[in-house]
Amino acid sequence: MNVLNFINAFFSDSAHWSGYDGIPTRLGEHVQYTLEALAIAAAIGLPVGLVTGHYGRGGNALALIAVAGRALPTFGLLVLMTLLLGFGLVNVMIPLVVLAVPPILVTTYEAMRSVDPAPVDAARGMGMGEVEVLFRVELPVALPLILGGLRSAAIQIVSTATIAAYVALGGLGRYIVDGLYQRNYEKVVGGATLVAALALVTLGVFWAVGRTAVSKGVRRSV
Repeated sequence: MNVLNFINAFFSDSAHWSGYDGIPTRLGEHVQYTLEALAIAAAIGLPVGLVTGHYGRGGNALALIAVAGRALPTFGLLVLMTLLLGFGLVNVMIPLVVLAVPPILVTTYEAMRSVDPAPVDAARGMGMGEVEVLFRVELPVALPLILGGLRSAAIQIVSTATIAAYVALGGLGRYIVDGLYQRNYEKVVGGATLVAALALVTLGVFWAVGRTAVSKGVRRSV
C-alpha cells in the first residue's frame, strides 16, 4: 500500500472527522499551540530586535543568543521541562518559544539595520523623536523582512508542535505518535500530511498579510 493510498484511506474514513480525536479537534489544538507559542516568541523577539536594530547595538549578543537557541534540542528540552514541571502545556510552550525566538530576533535586527540611513537622518532633521523615527520611518521599510522572520518562526512551530503528543497533549502529533504505537501507518501518514498542509496554509497567510500590510512602494523595492 503506497503513501497515496494511506492518505486516501485516512481522509475518507468518517471516523476521523468527528469526536475528540477527529481532524477538526486535533487541527484546532495544533493551531492553538502554534498561535500561543508564536505570540509569546514575538512578544520577546520583536521589541528586542526593534530596539537593538534601531540603535545598532547588541548584534553580536543577538547572534550568540540565536546560535544557542538553535543548538538546543527541542525534544531534549521538552523532556527536561517535563521532568522539572510535570505534564502540561507550559513544558511544551517553552521549547517551542525557544525555537521561535532566534529567527524573529535576528531577522528583526537585520531588517532594522538594512533600512537606508538617509530617510532616517532626514526624519531626525525634521525634529522627529526616536520613537517616531522607529515606527514611522524604519518599521514600514523593515516590515517585509520582519514578516519573513515571523513566517520562518511560524513554520518551525507548526512543524515542531507535534511534540505536544509525547506529553499526553493533543494536536496533529497525536496521529503520528498514536499511529506509530499502534503500527497504524495510515494514521501516521495522515497526520504528517495534515502538518504539511498546515505549514502551506501558514505560508499563504503570511503572503496575504504581506500583501495587505506592506505598502506597494516597499514591496517593489524588496
